[in-house]
Amino acid sequence: MSVDTIPALVEHAGRTFGDAEAVVDGERRVSFGELAEMVRRAAAGCTAAGVKRGDRVAVWGPNSLEWLVAALGAVSAGAALVPLNTRFKADEAGYILDKSGAALTFVAPPFLGNDYRAMVGDRRSMLLDEALWTSYDDAPPVPVEPDDTSDIIFTSGTTGRPKGVMTSHAQTLRVFDTWADVVGLAQGDRYLVVNPFFHTFGYKAGIIACLLRGATIVPQPVFDVPTTLDLIERERITVLPGPPPLYQWILDAPGCAHRDLSSLRLAVTGAAVVPVALVERMRSELTFATVLTAYGLTESTGTVTMCRRDDDPVTIATTSGRAIPDTEVRVVDGDGRPLAAGEPGEVVVRGYNVMQGYFEDPDATALAIDADGWLHTGDIGVLDAAGNLRITDRLKDMYVVGGFNAYPAEIEQVLATHPAVAESAVVGMPDERLGEVGKAFVVARPGIAVEGHELIEWCRERMANYKVPRAVEIVDVLPRNASGKVLKVELRAPARVTSSGVGG
Repeated sequence: MSVDTIPALVEHAGRTFGDAEAVVDGERRVSFGELAEMVRRAAAGCTAAGVKRGDRVAVWGPNSLEWLVAALGAVSAGAALVPLNTRFKADEAGYILDKSGAALTFVAPPFLGNDYRAMVGDRRSMLLDEALWTSYDDAPPVPVEPDDTSDIIFTSGTTGRPKGVMTSHAQTLRVFDTWADVVGLAQGDRYLVVNPFFHTFGYKAGIIACLLRGATIVPQPVFDVPTTLDLIERERITVLPGPPPLYQWILDAPGCAHRDLSSLRLAVTGAAVVPVALVERMRSELTFATVLTAYGLTESTGTVTMCRRDDDPVTIATTSGRAIPDTEVRVVDGDGRPLAAGEPGEVVVRGYNVMQGYFEDPDATALAIDADGWLHTGDIGVLDAAGNLRITDRLKDMYVVGGFNAYPAEIEQVLATHPAVAESAVVGMPDERLGEVGKAFVVARPGIAVEGHELIEWCRERMANYKVPRAVEIVDVLPRNASGKVLKVELRAPARVTSSGVGG
């Protein structure tokens, strides 16, 4: 890899791939050379707006050419990128903007019913269009070093309060140079980016990986099966990563068998379990020559383990592959001692992919990364004799809704603000369309009646839609162990989470 910062990567891609298509967004087609010029203008715009090296700049909007230019422009101006989830409400975004001390927020026009500029309030903001189309006087390049923080991506955890994961330019480039090598991403590939840019995967395995290899980025702002099929046919898409439900929805779509999907060659997915039958159907019916699974988390720069292209379908479906080169993965017991192959324990990671730390939170950083440099993931897994990792459970109780991570503690905090709620416990339950959705078990305050649909509406007004419980069951008590801890394993029992209706 010949570049060691993201601004240098943008310039390198502009010189190396020149007139080749870098981005196709609707009718707009932008070459790598043109993209580099746009990013230079956006960086100058950030500087003109007062952004200095080491500042934080937020970007709030759907996958688009504008998002990409603003984000890369902010990083090229020496700032750390702070992406915001498009489904956030004002309180959720406000916490991150204030916690990060964002000097500037680029916002998209209203999207999915959210008026981002209004929700930013009196904080400094600029429309994404301004980053793309406004001409600014040339500004001297900002010196950026490989170990500078390139992004701060906020992720929730057991406390319910989002924490800002810091990673450097060098980490991001090295991890996704490796990622691109392992999956076989190549110059000339046409990559449909359905994964949101505001996620580590969408931004880094999407934008950064394509810049590294000269692949064309085709952003899709909202996943919609007919639109996805149209884009695959029209743009001759070759690469389509996504969560397992995405491929199932495509396979089940009416008329899928009559679409020309012959350009598809590479899929990258991940989950605790991916049905072997799904992998086989992806290869036979969707024509993917390569289907790979992987495992990672924001704190590991998005990647911990990956399957390899010559792995068999069972390995790909039932494991998340092996540690990426020059990193270590162990499964340990409660005292941090390595366990033998086949023994379940906590997954820990050490290497260049481990985050710099949580932004302005040394205590949380010390809890996550031990004195020997091991990142404690909070996930339970098993290693086989070949070093393949299988994730079996989550210490943090997180569940995944159509590719979005949902954290019960965060949802429970919102429920706790309802005047009728004494306490609650949220778990994931199976869902045919989304993989998992949330179900809340709620104990009402004495003498106050509340209906499940009221609590769902309460949540819907205060949090992103994927976090909103799809079902609420009012209960007298929550099951607890001898020390008073809620036994979520009992709440996740099939008999309790098979109903998707609203309990009263």
